[in-house]
Amino acid sequence: MLVKTFGAAVQGINATIVTIEVNVGQGIRFMIVGLPDNAVRESHERVVSALKYNGYDLPRKQVIVNMAPADIRKEGSAYDLPLAIGIMAASEKIPAEELDKYVIMGELSLDGGLQPIKGVLPIAIKAREEKFKGFILPKQNAREAAVVNNLDVYGVENIKEVIEFLKGELTLEPTVVNTREEFYEHLNLADIDFADVKGQENVKRALEVSAAGGHNIIMVGPPGAGKSMLAKRIPTILPPLTLHEALETTKIHSVAGNIDSNTSLISQRPFRSPHHTISDVALVGGGTFPQPGEISLAHNGVLFLDELPEFKRTVLEVMRQPLEDRKICISRAKFAIEYPASFMLVASMNPCPCGYYNHPTRECVCAPGLVQKYLSRISGPLLDRIDIHIEIIPVPFEKMSELKESESSNEVRKRVVKAREIQELRFRDVDGVYCNAQMSSKLLRTYAQPDKEGSELLKNAMNRLNLSARAYDRILKVSRTIADLDDCENILPQHIAEAINYRNLDREGWAG
Repeated sequence: MLVKTFGAAVQGINATIVTIEVNVGQGIRFMIVGLPDNAVRESHERVVSALKYNGYDLPRKQVIVNMAPADIRKEGSAYDLPLAIGIMAASEKIPAEELDKYVIMGELSLDGGLQPIKGVLPIAIKAREEKFKGFILPKQNAREAAVVNNLDVYGVENIKEVIEFLKGELTLEPTVVNTREEFYEHLNLADIDFADVKGQENVKRALEVSAAGGHNIIMVGPPGAGKSMLAKRIPTILPPLTLHEALETTKIHSVAGNIDSNTSLISQRPFRSPHHTISDVALVGGGTFPQPGEISLAHNGVLFLDELPEFKRTVLEVMRQPLEDRKICISRAKFAIEYPASFMLVASMNPCPCGYYNHPTRECVCAPGLVQKYLSRISGPLLDRIDIHIEIIPVPFEKMSELKESESSNEVRKRVVKAREIQELRFRDVDGVYCNAQMSSKLLRTYAQPDKEGSELLKNAMNRLNLSARAYDRILKVSRTIADLDDCENILPQHIAEAINYRNLDREGWAG
């Protein structure tokens, strides 16, 4: 007897419905075709054990399984459950009439228990698009899938529950999640706050400008100056995620298997901080079984690279294209997968190997030329994509011991959101541009032209400070954001002056 069950294959952050055709006939062999990987082929042993443990035997006949479309590679152990249900239906142990109404996915334990799987949210979205009535999956993944409305999501603990449900002997209650309520309930929950940081007012201002315009930023300062502490608080001043952004972010983390059983929707902007020993594949994504990299996991959030010069040169260079295109295309001989990668890059570094170059009280012990050599580990093209360079000096004791309350993240965020709303209105007719950091040269000439006094100031700064040519556009972009924070339509000389101060590393002779 021929029976069809339905699962799904995840490619990138999207899913494709897979039809699992099971035919039980005369013979004694078991065969799976349709481009399965080793994990899918090994499902035979898990299915046999799970069925036997729960009082069912595999039919002693020929079982042929075809997974269509046959030109898409089927990977992982999530096909165990639909295979087992297909075999049971094809051997007439359970009725097959209802199977075409459900997408079924899950990894089987030897005792029939179900283990959580990856990529549940894209599969649920695809199941709704294809007009399936419901989605049967492991209970641990149920809340994640229940974010999708108009789809009955049944979380089950073992295969016996699924068999009894399909026989009509057991009633399963669909998992229900009020997506909007949960999203808005957790939208502004944060354990950290800008108010925790004492002093560093100039750095806080630079981070506010960076968040308001979506500008990449690098902080340069000695050990213990507070670079990491400040970076971790940047997501708290960025505009809150929209529901669309939250769904997109959750899809990526779902594919990577980062969603726990208590989470339905990611409502906080991601903050990713990979160690400097990371490989280029781990950073941008890919591998034998393609997975999103750190730049995609930071989508709609912050990617923090601490001690930037310590990262391998090849790792940093692979970020150049994603920083411009805000996506990464993983191309291999047999497939090409695209992951979104629209993130804000925040980097930090010591000014030299010993860490104390330009320190107000401690002396640098690095040899002549070593400071420049250390800085040159970061290539010009990558530094070119970082709009704001800010120096940090240690906070004096008087500031640390102050009882005066610092400005909270919520107060800073209000100003950032207001500036972003101005930019959203400005670029409403421009595709792919949402903030000042994304402006092209043409848009700069339209929206970021200073007046005569501002142009003269910029010209003098370029000459006197020996700023590089690449600093020109960056200064205009940042000054446009500063003007937006001041709710000013025109770029004034004071906006240009502040933006010039945020180009420390471009100054000739900065590194000695």
